[in-house]
Amino acid sequence: MRIVFITQDDPFYLAKNLDYLLKKMPPYAKVVGTVVADVSPFGKKETMTEKAKKTYDIFGLPFFIRYGLKFVTSKMSKQNSVKYVLEQHQIPLIHLESNINKPDSLDKIRAYKPDLLISIAGNQIFKRPLLDLAPLGCLNLHTALLPKYRGLMPSFWVMRYNEKYTGVSVFFVDEGIDSGPILVQKKVEIGNRSQAELIEYTKQLGMDCIIECIEKIHAGNYELIENDASQMTYFSFPTREDVKAFLAAGKRFY
Repeated sequence: MRIVFITQDDPFYLAKNLDYLLKKMPPYAKVVGTVVADVSPFGKKETMTEKAKKTYDIFGLPFFIRYGLKFVTSKMSKQNSVKYVLEQHQIPLIHLESNINKPDSLDKIRAYKPDLLISIAGNQIFKRPLLDLAPLGCLNLHTALLPKYRGLMPSFWVMRYNEKYTGVSVFFVDEGIDSGPILVQKKVEIGNRSQAELIEYTKQLGMDCIIECIEKIHAGNYELIENDASQMTYFSFPTREDVKAFLAAGKRFY
């Protein structure tokens, strides 16, 4: 099984989780290439200055300082680099010069002859020609119990609304947003975790779920879970008022 990853250069959580995932890959699954987009924490392309200002305005000074320092130190350490982890596992980067859905980008991905695409923190909407490129489809990891909490930053929103449980869903991508049929889903009790602790836990659980998906697809005898659109909720990035409500409810970022 030839696999192409689609991800982004996240300096906080992704490198160590990709390393964990790659070390657990079954012998019949080979990651033959990876598309690595620039990091986009708010779901769209912005300059570094715009990202920094938005982080400060929404989350406040303590959050801004903590994650600003973490961003700088992560960038200074090879171990926190997605590209470094891929290099250590001898996985080539697929360099795209335009949007992933453009014909020239599709041609570059197609050249790696993938059987399966896997999006992990992918930050572009995938259109049908890309989804049809690999015969086994395209999987995506979402750290919430779909169909609830589609969209951005589910770890924030489940805590903002005092959910007792969240989870991880790995689903087949369609042309909607987090709307495809679910292959593997795991439920997680939030408890007294901070948002950072919840992200850490669900990201690694997500890697285990991806492995389980690969095993199910390889075996060919899986059942899909409906991602019921009538039950869906969708969230974008929070406002300053949402952050105030999060903190007023006694929730912690870290």
